[in-house]
Amino acid sequence: MLGDGPGMLLYRIVDTMVDNYRPEVDKLSAKLDKLEKEVFEHPNTQLARRILNFKKDISSLRQTVLPQRDAVGRLARREFPLVSEQLAYGFRDIHDHLVRLSDEAMFFQDRITSILDAHLSAVSNQLNQVMKVLTIIATLFMPLTVLTGMYGMNVPLPHLPGGEHAQFWWVCGIMFALSAGMLAFFRRKGWI
Repeated sequence: MLGDGPGMLLYRIVDTMVDNYRPEVDKLSAKLDKLEKEVFEHPNTQLARRILNFKKDISSLRQTVLPQRDAVGRLARREFPLVSEQLAYGFRDIHDHLVRLSDEAMFFQDRITSILDAHLSAVSNQLNQVMKVLTIIATLFMPLTVLTGMYGMNVPLPHLPGGEHAQFWWVCGIMFALSAGMLAFFRRKGWI
C-alpha cells in the first residue's frame, strides 16, 4: 500500500472511512422514519427522550462530517504538495460524498426538529382533551355541590311539595335536571 506513496495511503484511508458513513446514515434515516411514524400514530410522553437522543446523534454526525469536509476540500484543491493531480480527483469525489452527508445531516436536523414540534403539539392536544373533560366534570359538579351543601345545613329551607320523605327525591331530580341541562347546553355549543 505504501508503494503508491503516502498520498495514496491517505486517500484510501479517508475513502474507506467516508464509505463506512453511508450504512450509518441509512440506519439514522430508517430510525428517523420510525420515530416519525410513532409520533403521528402513537404519541406518548416517553417519545420526547428518544427524539432528543436522536437529535444528539445527528448533531454528533454533523460535528464529525463538517470538519472532515473542510479538510478533504483542502486536499481536493491541492493545497498540499503531497497531493498529485490524480489524487486531487479522488479527493474531490470524497469531498462530494462528505458534502452530501453534511447536507443529509442538516436535513435530518430540520426533520427531527419538526418531529419534536409535532410530538409536543400532539402531547399538548392530548393534555388539552384531558383538561377539557376534567373542566366539564368540575363544571357539572359545581352547582350540585352548592345544592347539596345548602340542603345539608341545619337551617330551615323552603320545602318542596310532597312532604318530608319526598324532599330527597326532589333534590335528586333537580340535580339530575341541572346536569342534563348543562350537558345539553355544552353539546349545543360544541364544547363536547
